[in-house]
Amino acid sequence: MPALKVLLDECIDKRFARETPQHIVKTVPEMGWAALKDGELLAKAQREFEVFITLDRNLSFQQTLPGMISSTLTPLI
Repeated sequence: MPALKVLLDECIDKRFARETPQHIVKTVPEMGWAALKDGELLAKAQREFEVFITLDRNLSFQQTLPGMISSTLTPLI
């Protein structure tokens, strides 16, 4: 499987990137996008990444992400 370009939202612990060494993983702060509003963040993410991981359940209702894999993680704790 080829490496995917993955973007972790600010609410995801950056240590998660170490668990997926087969992929190219960046965080929103690493990209300098921490101050962006959701719409602008998603537009940039869609241009540069294939996967966006967040804990923000409302994001999928606010925006559509055609052509991009979006994942909302639900904490089990």
